[in-house]
Amino acid sequence: MVVRTSSSPSTVLAELRATPPLVQCITNAVVTNFTANALLALGTSPAMCDIPGEAGLFAGIARGVLVNLGTPTAEQRDAAREAVAAGTPWVLDPVAVGALPVRTALAHDLLEARPAIVRGNASEILALAGAGAGGRGVDSTDSPEAALDAARALAIRTGGTVAVSGPVDLIVDAVREARVPGGSVLLTRVTGGGCALGAAMAALLAVTAGFAAATTASAIWAVASERAEAASSGPGSFAVAFLDALAAIEPVDLHGRVAS
Repeated sequence: MVVRTSSSPSTVLAELRATPPLVQCITNAVVTNFTANALLALGTSPAMCDIPGEAGLFAGIARGVLVNLGTPTAEQRDAAREAVAAGTPWVLDPVAVGALPVRTALAHDLLEARPAIVRGNASEILALAGAGAGGRGVDSTDSPEAALDAARALAIRTGGTVAVSGPVDLIVDAVREARVPGGSVLLTRVTGGGCALGAAMAALLAVTAGFAAATTASAIWAVASERAEAASSGPGSFAVAFLDALAAIEPVDLHGRVAS
């Protein structure tokens, strides 16, 4: 059961820590370890259950589900379809959609299952909405503000929230929008920074609705990455420091991080 709380990022984080949820991640092979460690540091219980025949069953007991299309093998595609049919609130991360046909077709199919959150970079969101051809592989060639109309269209189509990652994260639903500035550029220099953000959004769906889950996760990522950069000397030490910062972050640290 999803518990709906206040939309305040501070309150949402406090609720997450008070009731650590089980989070199912169907995610890409490149980021599995980092994503699991980020969720553990945040205070949740991750499970990388992506086997057909088990994924749907596991989604039924999880409190949030991530479907990340970074390495969509045939097994993962079947597992994703099972998981989203379970009815648990879930996040779609349409990695590198647009130019690549298999994942693009799958992403459009999965949209019909109405994800609570779609999280991607601007080029991915534009491509998914039919307003662009995608970026350069997993890298965006567009700004979040350029994807505002496309994000809104996707939010209306799914009835959920769309989160566009970038220098200033943009979060929209059918009627609202918010921006989360800040964060470290070093998040783009380590594998899994964005993918783990999608997993954090899935975790937060256990305690709040999509718009608040997405804004809270983006605020957490901004604060933790800034602190990690200050404590590191490059991408390697940053990745470790980022996990430490996720573990140390307190609800009060999120005050004032979300703008309209």
